[in-house]
Amino acid sequence: MSKLFRHAPNSPLTADDSNRLLKAEWLVTNGLGGYASGTVGGTLTRVFHGYLISALPSPFGRTMMLNDLLEEVIFPDGRTVPLNGLNTEDAQFAGSPTLANFRLDGGLPVWTFELDGLTIEKRVCLPHRQNTSFTNYCITAGSGSVHMRLRPALNIRAQEAPVNSPVEPYKLCVHDRRYEIDPGNGIPPLRLELISEEEGFAIDYQRLCNITYDIERSRGYQWRGDLWSPGHFSGKLAPGCELTLVASTENWAVISALTPHQAWDAEHDRKRRLLTVSHPGACDETCRELIWAADQFLFTPVGRPEDTARARAAGDEIRSVIAGYHWFTDWGRDTMISLEGLTLTTGREVEASYILRTFAHYIKDGLIPNMFPEGKTSGLYHTADATLWFFHALHCYLERTHDHHLLKHLMPKLLDIVGHHLRGTKFNIHVDPSDGLLVQGQEGYQLTWMDAKVDDWVVTPRRGKAVEINALWYNALKLLASWLRGANRADEANGIEEHAAHARDSFNRRFWYEEGGYLYDVVDGEHDHDDASCRPNQVFAISLENPILDEQRWKPVLEVVEKRLLTPVGLRSLAPGEKDFKPCYDGDLRARDAAYHQGTVWAWLIGPFIDAWLKVHPGEAAQARKFLEAFRSELRDSCVGSINEIFDAEPPFAPRGCCAQAWSVAEVLRCLAKTSGISETATDQPHMAAATLA
Repeated sequence: MSKLFRHAPNSPLTADDSNRLLKAEWLVTNGLGGYASGTVGGTLTRVFHGYLISALPSPFGRTMMLNDLLEEVIFPDGRTVPLNGLNTEDAQFAGSPTLANFRLDGGLPVWTFELDGLTIEKRVCLPHRQNTSFTNYCITAGSGSVHMRLRPALNIRAQEAPVNSPVEPYKLCVHDRRYEIDPGNGIPPLRLELISEEEGFAIDYQRLCNITYDIERSRGYQWRGDLWSPGHFSGKLAPGCELTLVASTENWAVISALTPHQAWDAEHDRKRRLLTVSHPGACDETCRELIWAADQFLFTPVGRPEDTARARAAGDEIRSVIAGYHWFTDWGRDTMISLEGLTLTTGREVEASYILRTFAHYIKDGLIPNMFPEGKTSGLYHTADATLWFFHALHCYLERTHDHHLLKHLMPKLLDIVGHHLRGTKFNIHVDPSDGLLVQGQEGYQLTWMDAKVDDWVVTPRRGKAVEINALWYNALKLLASWLRGANRADEANGIEEHAAHARDSFNRRFWYEEGGYLYDVVDGEHDHDDASCRPNQVFAISLENPILDEQRWKPVLEVVEKRLLTPVGLRSLAPGEKDFKPCYDGDLRARDAAYHQGTVWAWLIGPFIDAWLKVHPGEAAQARKFLEAFRSELRDSCVGSINEIFDAEPPFAPRGCCAQAWSVAEVLRCLAKTSGISETATDQPHMAAATLA
């Protein structure tokens, strides 16, 4: 179990305690893209914090349904002790002196409160592939009984809508101790039920005014808004007598299908099964947490019913990857980079095939989608590298599964992709026939993974021949040629090999920056400029399955990357000393995006760095594993049990951006398994011995 917080009950909370309780977050997901999340201390600090964010079909997308629960314990003598509270301008968060412990149990959050001789545990669980949340309370030590009062607080809105979105009293309907709150506008009602002895509900409309959201304020967004409550639930809590609030946008038949304990047991059983099929090297405590974290990003999109119909007609299922919580949807680039760590390292090859088929369906003009906007059914295609990462993801999948049927199915699409790139496709993506290198870039678009944009300002346009784009292009050509040879299509393979050889020869002549001893980031850029900024993108010239860089230059490039870009939590996006280097990622949106790829550390880049490092230092897996040590503590510091998207570029490398990011988790987990010293085919995996779930 992950233990984040311990506190002596009834003793004053220190400033450090309060800070940790406000900053550390928890996350539970439902396999549909929906989730519940908040701070460990129980205070709303983000627009995304709530006990039920449902994943609804288009045009709604993920929708905030239940923002908060105000919890109070009522003793027989009438004393009332709150377990949490709301930040307002008049009453700032001071912490809960009754919170003694917070931990994860099988990846699910558990709070322990101690008050007047009673120990109360609170748990949150979302049944898999349901828009339902169970919040459970039980007494685990002490005698006697109390009552609990739970007040739901609501502002039903799109998950990213500002916190000051208008909130009006919703329509409340009562059906035999079941309660429905109808927000109108076609959004399904929020259904609430309290499961407890002596349960009751008091209608008591209240407007909770001027709630403050500290993280939104620090990020330059609307940070103050109101919530509305229809009343409060109350129920008895005693040893052997639990209390559970159920919140859902499912119909009552689905909601009633599982009791709270059945929901909890089902989720625990599912988590156990994830451990039994994962890479044998992923069996220590850190890897187990990352396996459960990886599961949070794999989802079935409910907003694209056409995809579901097509997939099921072919005997498949639709799957995709949430790039990060709380605000990302599924992105092509992130999905393909993450696929190996999220699915293959975790033994979920079938889901990997579903993901590849899902994105293959969307190939258009030789491109896969960059991303699917929230609540939309079609993708946006402004990316130069996501399609090339598709080849890498497919290679990883085929190496694991030898699924020749899928390769045969995809071969026409792979040839179509390469054909479009050779001829030229959207966004000025084309091969320069004079040197065989891939060009990309169009005014107003950010096409590489360094894609920050504010209004019309593309922060790092990188138009021209980018180093990682050409490393990926060469790798894709080599992979396609090998697949064609395997299919006895030698003539086609030879033609593809010629393009690859041309690109490789030109790359090694054009990208070597002699003065710095590393690779240019972009050549033939705007105004024929060659960009010598020291960035991590050059590592892909070594790390990929088919490295484009001549081997004699691997070591000097890697030494520069290690010296100037490596940190304990990933690689900097720009080296200190470069003119645009930004040490911190903070402030409003413009300030943050100005730093996003100008020094900010990206955790996912530790993966390709380790791949490249092991090519230069073969057989030194134990030393490579040391590059991952700092991530063990990161599982406790921001989103408990997960890894942030980014970090500041200088010590103490404060976590920033999304608090749980798919490719961060995927690459750290993949590399932990890779450097474990245990073969993927090991038969002595200690399955359940290390997988206890209390």
